[in-house]
Amino acid sequence: MSTEMEVDPPLSPEEDRSLSDTRTEAGAVAVRSIEGWILLATNIHEEASEEDVTDLFGEYGEIKNFNLNLDRRSGYVKGYALIEYATLPEAKAAIKALNGVKLLDQTVLVDFAFVRPPPANRKSGGGNRGRGGRGRSRSRDRSRSPEAAKDE
Repeated sequence: MSTEMEVDPPLSPEEDRSLSDTRTEAGAVAVRSIEGWILLATNIHEEASEEDVTDLFGEYGEIKNFNLNLDRRSGYVKGYALIEYATLPEAKAAIKALNGVKLLDQTVLVDFAFVRPPPANRKSGGGNRGRGGRGRSRSRDRSRSPEAAKDE
């Protein structure tokens, strides 16, 4: 077994610009996994077979890896699949063509599985805002425990 990892060739300036334009439906930037571009297909009919889904996605490029999870109790499809393509153009073509397509009378939604989170907006000057602004209770001097009442 070879221990060498496949490495993508250097990108030309045009290809580099197209990567920065790789956005999901929500506007986040898609990120390549270690091995390839992974798509998440949701709303897959519970009676769809692996062959149905691979035939649909196989039209847009060679599928490197494919997962279609089944429910343990019922044996039906859980409703989503992970499809991995080796190249970005194949993944983009599959998303463009298959997002919103019908498979067994259900509309399948397709998008990139891994995305880079948007940059955080740091408009305010920092600080610990998660505590509600007051640090401690205003009634620190008063205790409701019975022992504290006896001491007074």
